[in-house]
Amino acid sequence: MFKRKWSTSALAMTMAASLALVGCGGSEETSSNTKEKAAPKSDEPVTITFWDENAGPERTPLWEEVIKQFEEKNPNIDVEYVGIPNKSAKSKYDAAIAADDLPDVGSVQTTWLPEFSIREALLPLDEYFEKSDINGKINPSAIEFNKKITQDNKLYGIPYAQNLDTIWIRTDWFEEAGVEEPDTFDEFFTAIEKMTDKANNRYGYTIRGGAGGSFQLQRLMFAYSGLDYFNEDGKPNINAPEHVEFVEKYLSYYEDYTPKSDITNGYKEMIAGFDTGVVAMVHHNVGSYGEHKKSLPEGSFKTIPLPKTADGKYVAEGGNAVNVAVFKSAENPDAAWKFVEFINSAEAQSTWNESTGQIPTNSDVLSDEWVQNAQHIKVAFEVYENPETKLYEPPFYLPDYRSILDSIVDPGIQSVMSGKMTTQEFLDEWAKAIEDSKAKYDETFKK
Repeated sequence: MFKRKWSTSALAMTMAASLALVGCGGSEETSSNTKEKAAPKSDEPVTITFWDENAGPERTPLWEEVIKQFEEKNPNIDVEYVGIPNKSAKSKYDAAIAADDLPDVGSVQTTWLPEFSIREALLPLDEYFEKSDINGKINPSAIEFNKKITQDNKLYGIPYAQNLDTIWIRTDWFEEAGVEEPDTFDEFFTAIEKMTDKANNRYGYTIRGGAGGSFQLQRLMFAYSGLDYFNEDGKPNINAPEHVEFVEKYLSYYEDYTPKSDITNGYKEMIAGFDTGVVAMVHHNVGSYGEHKKSLPEGSFKTIPLPKTADGKYVAEGGNAVNVAVFKSAENPDAAWKFVEFINSAEAQSTWNESTGQIPTNSDVLSDEWVQNAQHIKVAFEVYENPETKLYEPPFYLPDYRSILDSIVDPGIQSVMSGKMTTQEFLDEWAKAIEDSKAKYDETFKK
């Protein structure tokens, strides 16, 4: 008989703690004006459309399996799958909202929820969730997080997977070189240097300079400094001296210790560099486990936490989850909710998270043997269970938070890497954009 290493209740508490959030000051005055739609008869055939915002050869087959399981249990509901590459997903959703040509259900990143709710694209799920069997099983802090980042404090997305940023390392290379796994940032930079062997086309690390680089740079910055996102005066700490110091050193490693292609590399290219034996370390999250497992020999890789602060603390970003949402234009919202509910069932979450390496949000899955034995999940618990771990909270509630990352921070990283902008100029521009956005938000929603 399998012996549990953690109790289910303890794990559930861990997951609740992992996404704890203080209030974001959302207003309760905005109404959703949801249109009433007639529910189809239970035996009437229904077709719903589902958009996957991170389609690819690893995850598309998983969604197809989840959909197959759902349709077997609900023979009157057909789900049409539409896979969208991660790079173009946000622009695809934006265009669909503008054209009022949306799917019934979609996988939606946490940072999109505030904006999409303001644009009245999403259906509030509070009543559905309150009456559902999954109520009480899905990480309660993740549910509260999703409510508090929207202006009307309503629930627009159900988190089906949680994440934690980590460093994936080639353990076989480290052992061969006699280099210790990094625990601090000083050890991290030293390991990058020692693990670089250009003569053999090996680099110590890869920097995500392309799309999405803003997420990883921000998480490393705050892991390094241990600061809150805003200071006591309400100003963003983005351009704090500690962050200038870190970013200046971090991006200076480009080309000397990282591949030249890093300046345009996004998620796929960065992971490919690790999986094909070009880089010794890659900063991503536990959700890339499935890709590493398919490409690398067992025992040749593992994940470790992001380096600790100077005073020995782990720092992680709150709200690091992916959600499934129902769009307001759905012709059959009850059928759409049934699919959302199934995605968050123990059966579907176990299928999904075991393959991707992400962390289940359904407490019934936490005692599964694969959860207990997965090295990368143990690392996540190591961080989240540590009583001194600090969770900093980005202002996801700002309607243009995500667009600032996409349109200012991502290209800003490339400008610093190419020498067109100084680190100070880059972080000052980023900080001002957040400060201006927050001032506008406070004026609009905190009157």
